[in-house]
Amino acid sequence: MNIRSKDIDGAEVSWFAPICNGDDDFMGHRSMQHKSNWENASNILLTADKLGYRNILCPSSYQVGQDTMTFASAVAPLTKQINLLAAIRCGEVHPPMLGRAIATLDHILKGRLTINIISSNLPGTDLSSADRYLRSQEVIEILKQGWTQDHIDFKGQFYNLKLDTTDPVKPYQQNGGPLLYFGGYSPPGVDLCARHCDVYLMWPETEDKIQGLMNNMSAKAATYGRTVDFGLRVHVIVRETESEARAYADHLMSKLDAEHGKEIRERALDAKSYGVARQADMRNQSDNEGYVEPHLWTGIGRARSGCGAAIVGNPDQVLNKIKRYMELGIRAFIFSGYPHLDECNLFAKYVLPKIKTISMPVVQNRIPLITPDTPLGNGLRR
Repeated sequence: MNIRSKDIDGAEVSWFAPICNGDDDFMGHRSMQHKSNWENASNILLTADKLGYRNILCPSSYQVGQDTMTFASAVAPLTKQINLLAAIRCGEVHPPMLGRAIATLDHILKGRLTINIISSNLPGTDLSSADRYLRSQEVIEILKQGWTQDHIDFKGQFYNLKLDTTDPVKPYQQNGGPLLYFGGYSPPGVDLCARHCDVYLMWPETEDKIQGLMNNMSAKAATYGRTVDFGLRVHVIVRETESEARAYADHLMSKLDAEHGKEIRERALDAKSYGVARQADMRNQSDNEGYVEPHLWTGIGRARSGCGAAIVGNPDQVLNKIKRYMELGIRAFIFSGYPHLDECNLFAKYVLPKIKTISMPVVQNRIPLITPDTPLGNGLRR
């Protein structure tokens, strides 16, 4: 498997800013104390910054929570060293203006901005998977033209643009703009990441299935003359002893009604995605206590869509599980827990000091290698 990640010394250890609600003391139990608002979410982010986390995911949702770019722009000047991983839903904002907004935020952060590319359906729309990823590809190509050239000249299925760029549209990072993180499992999604993105994000699964995803992505990226780094989005519960950690996992689920959990899972815009289906399959393969392999607990997926498993154990067990992922080639981790502030502090106390932390480096081959035999998508030019 031809990947850069195994050559990177260290790991990007990130936390999660729950700006889309879902920060609870019990799964499926809404608590006003943990409601998504500026005070709570910014406190978690700034705590992660102070504790030494290297990045933090600011997610995006239509149904609940706060606007990602507005939140990120407000909190950015308050941070000291942490990167921000801002999620953007491709198609929500006209690409030239999106490029301008991202470039502005990148200048506010002095280059500490990374972007999570989202291809979900927009509220009230229902595109096929192939069309959603094609739209995202067109958005990325327009962004990169605006960030690296004096002109945007693009003709595709969703966008037809020919205009000059302006000085403010150029990001602070003059190497192609912020790193692009991406998660998707369908063939069009894998192709999109292989062509254009820098870090392939996966949700937790058994190690053999993760290895299969990585092999597939590496092979696809190689067809474009590229390599892609790998990341894992996973929850975590760490306590002084394994029994305490497993007891807390049970505690989290103690107020969950099965029907309410199903309603929570199905209301998300990505509830019918292939990635969510893979998380459901993983739950179905777990044992009676919800463990699908040692220290990987799937119970959280009973009460939320998306990432549905947690690493559970004492500090050494959690660290060893992370090291196993690193041996596979994963170098970017986005952790979270419930409540997010408490678990942010506990992970920083027990595990974070034992990991050499880094920010993901810029890849040298961010632009696809285009040859006469390379199949082109809309907007790619030889």
